Amino acid sequence: MTYLIALCDDETAELNKTEKLLNAYESKHPELEFMIECFETAGELLYMVEERNYAPDMIFMDIFMPGQNGMNVCLGMEAAKRLREMGNRAKLFFLTTSREYALEAFDVDASQYLLKPVAENRLAAVLDRFVAETEEERKKYLLLKIEGRIVRVAVKDIVYCEAQGKIQCMYLADGKEQLLRMTMTELYEMLSGYMEFVRIGAAFIVNMEYIDSLNAQDICLATGKKIYLPRGAYKNLKELYFGYYCGDA
Repeated sequence: MTYLIALCDDETAELNKTEKLLNAYESKHPELEFMIECFETAGELLYMVEERNYAPDMIFMDIFMPGQNGMNVCLGMEAAKRLREMGNRAKLFFLTTSREYALEAFDVDASQYLLKPVAENRLAAVLDRFVAETEEERKKYLLLKIEGRIVRVAVKDIVYCEAQGKIQCMYLADGKEQLLRMTMTELYEMLSGYMEFVRIGAAFIVNMEYIDSLNAQDICLATGKKIYLPRGAYKNLKELYFGYYCGDA
């Protein structure tokens, strides 16, 4: 799994040390890939995020960096507020020698402080928790290639999928439709790990969370869509549906 990591510190030695610790952690976890970018000013980081669509997964930022007059000011906190205003939701870790601004960290949804000098075991604990939480969160999304772009789709928002020749049409809860160039079998392999999805015949995959009613002939979805059942499909679907809602699935 690949993670983009931004390091922002006006002290080059601190940047190098933190990067070295991250590389050491990465080397012990071959399943991970860290793509690290270093910034010596908050302005450089803000520019990349705002103008170049840079979207790091984690940001390690020195809370105190010199301003234009060379004096120590809390530019890290100001930059964090600006990042949140821009909609950036990266995990944010402040690097500091002081806990003075601990309360303000809540305003920018900072994950925590790391006191300098950063200890290897402390950083490893932070990364362990972040990776575990992120992996769990990523299970709730599918990454799909749509029109040459990688798009993240929340599993809970998928109402149903329908085969249309060699194209699969995914219908979402907000009314949007996504066209996928893959087979129905490939799409079902991606969704079969989620107990709420059931395949109906050769043409449909349905999220049982959206089934309002069903009988031997058809199912009605919460969106108003009616799907007619293939011959013999009702018995198995009914068992799966009741098993899912009764906790037996």
